[in-house]
Amino acid sequence: MIAADRHGYDVAVVGAGVVGCAIARRLTLDGASVVVLDRAPDVGDGTSKANTAILHTGFDTVPGTLESRLVARGHRLLADYAESTGIAVERTGALLVAWDDEQEAALPGLLARAEANGYGDALLVDAAEVRRGEPHLGPGARAGLLVPGEWVVDPWSVSLAFATEAVTAGAELRLSTPVTGVDRSGGGHEVRVPGGVIRARWLVNAAGLGADLVDRMLDRADFTVTPRRGQLLVFDKAARTLLTHILLPVPTERSKGVLVSPTTWGNVLLGPTAEDLDDRTDTATTTAGLELLLGAGGRILPALVDEEVTAAYAGLRAATEHRDYQIRCHPDLAYVTVGGIRSTGLTASPAIAEHVAGLLSDAGARWEGVPVAPTPPTMPPLGENQVRPMRDPVRIASDPDYGTALCHCEQVSRGEVRDACRSLVPATGLGGVRRRTRAMNGRCQGFWCGAEVVATVAEETGTDPAVLTRTTA
Repeated sequence: MIAADRHGYDVAVVGAGVVGCAIARRLTLDGASVVVLDRAPDVGDGTSKANTAILHTGFDTVPGTLESRLVARGHRLLADYAESTGIAVERTGALLVAWDDEQEAALPGLLARAEANGYGDALLVDAAEVRRGEPHLGPGARAGLLVPGEWVVDPWSVSLAFATEAVTAGAELRLSTPVTGVDRSGGGHEVRVPGGVIRARWLVNAAGLGADLVDRMLDRADFTVTPRRGQLLVFDKAARTLLTHILLPVPTERSKGVLVSPTTWGNVLLGPTAEDLDDRTDTATTTAGLELLLGAGGRILPALVDEEVTAAYAGLRAATEHRDYQIRCHPDLAYVTVGGIRSTGLTASPAIAEHVAGLLSDAGARWEGVPVAPTPPTMPPLGENQVRPMRDPVRIASDPDYGTALCHCEQVSRGEVRDACRSLVPATGLGGVRRRTRAMNGRCQGFWCGAEVVATVAEETGTDPAVLTRTTA
C-alpha cells in the first residue's frame, strides 16, 4: 500500500524509457527531487528496448524542426556520455544506397538536407565507390550517400545508465507502478497509482505509447499516439563480415525503410517494418512481416538470407499525426508533455532532457535542492569489441565467478548475472538480465544456458523459477 506522500516531490516523471530516465537524471542533477513512475517492471522496458540502436546524426531530419535540433545536439551528448560510462559504440558510418533512377535523383537533395541540418560530412559516391565499400551488396546499386557520423550503440545500457545516475543523485524509481489518473491540487498534482497518490509540484509526461493517455488526464488533446510496429530480424555473428557500414535505404515520407546494420554485439540487424496498429501492446512478429524483411534483405545483401537467424522481435514506436516531436510546457498546469518521440529518440534523449530542463526554468520552476555533480556510472562492457569479464584475468583473479561461464554463446559469467541482480537498478527478471548481460541472447537463445541462468536469477532475486520463465521478455 502506497500512502500519500506527505511532502511530495518537485517533479514526477511518468515513463522510465530512455527519454524519461534522461529527464530524471538531468532534473535530479539540477537539484530537483524527482520520482519516476512506470507500469513496467524495469527501465527501458517498452519502446526503448526494441529499436535499431543507431546513434543518428540527424542528417535526414526535417530542417528547422525541434527533432532536427535535438538529434544533432543529442549525438554529441550521447557520444560523450557513452565514452564516459563505457557504453559500447562502433563508428561504422552509414551508406545510403540508391537502387533506381528515382532514388539516385533524390541523393543530392538528401545531401543538401544534411547540410541544412548542419551536418557537413556527408559525401555523394558513385556506383564503383559503393561497391568498393560494400562488395557483398546485391546487383543494381546506382550510387550512394556516405554519412560517416552514423554509428551503432548499445541501446539497453543507455536507459540503465541514465536511471542509475539519477538514482545515485537521489531520484526515486517506482517501477510496476501504473498511473491511473492525475488530479490538480494546490498548484501541483496528485498522481493516482495503485494503493495511493504521489504528490508533485510539476508533472513531466514521457510515457511513450501512453503519452496521449496521460495528456488526456490533464484535459489536453495535443496529439494522438498511433502504435507503429517495427519487426526486426537478428542474424548470427557469422554474418558480420558481410558489411562494413549501416546500409540505409532512401527514406520515404512514412518511414526510413528497411536497413541492414551491424550491432555493437557482433550481430547483423535487418528491419524494421512500419505497421500502424490499434493495439498498444501488440509486439508479435508475423509471417508477412518477416517475409517482407527477408525479401528486402535478399535484395540489399543477398548472402545475408543464407545466414542463421538468431532472433526475431518487434517494437512499437509512438507515432503521432505530427511530423515533429511534441514537447510542450503548460505553466498554468505545471505540466510538460514529451510526446511523439520518433525512432531518433535514443540519440536525442540527453538533448530532450536538456530542453525540458530549460522549459521548466523558463516557466519559473525552481528547486530547493542543491545541484549535484554528475557521476556517470561504469556500465558493463557488453560490446563485441570490449573486454568481457570472462576475458579479463584481473577480474577473474579478484572474483572467480567472473571466470565461471553461464552463457557460452555470449561469454556471460555467473558474476555478471549476479551483479545485474544486485545493482543499484537491479534486474528482477530474465528480461532485465538479458539486457544487462546479454545472457540467453546468443545463438542458442538460452537452450543450453537457460536452466543455469534461471537458477542463478532465482537464487539472487528470491523469485520462483517457474515465475521467471513465464516472464522472459
